[in-house]
Amino acid sequence: MTKIEFYRNDGVLFGFRESGHTGFAESGEDVLCASISSMTMLLINTIEDCFGAHIDYDINEDDTVVTCKSSGALPEFEEDERIRFSVAGMFQGYYETLQLLVEDNYEYLEVSIKDAEYDEI
Repeated sequence: MTKIEFYRNDGVLFGFRESGHTGFAESGEDVLCASISSMTMLLINTIEDCFGAHIDYDINEDDTVVTCKSSGALPEFEEDERIRFSVAGMFQGYYETLQLLVEDNYEYLEVSIKDAEYDEI
C-alpha cells in the first residue's frame, strides 16, 4: 500500500510524504504506482521550473519514500500572492486527484492530512 500524508499549515497544503508500493500489480506493470509517480514529478517540476518557487524534495527509491515541501505555498515565506496561490493550488490539486483514486483503489492507496509547521517537516 502507498500512503501519502499531506502537510497543512493554516489551511494551506505545502508538502507531503509518500511511502510504500501500491501493490496494484507487479513492479513495472503497476499503473497506479506509475500514475502517482507521474503526478509527483509533474508537481515538483511545475513548482520549481514554471513557478520558480523554492521546493525541497527527496526521492529515495531504495526505501520507496518521497518527501516534498515548498515554502512558496505559505505567506510567511513567499510575498508574491500569485506564486503562493499557484504552489498551494498544485498541492491541493494533487490531493484532490489522489482522493478520486482512493475511491476505487482504497486497498492500495491511503491519503491523509497532517497539520504542521513548515520547519517541523
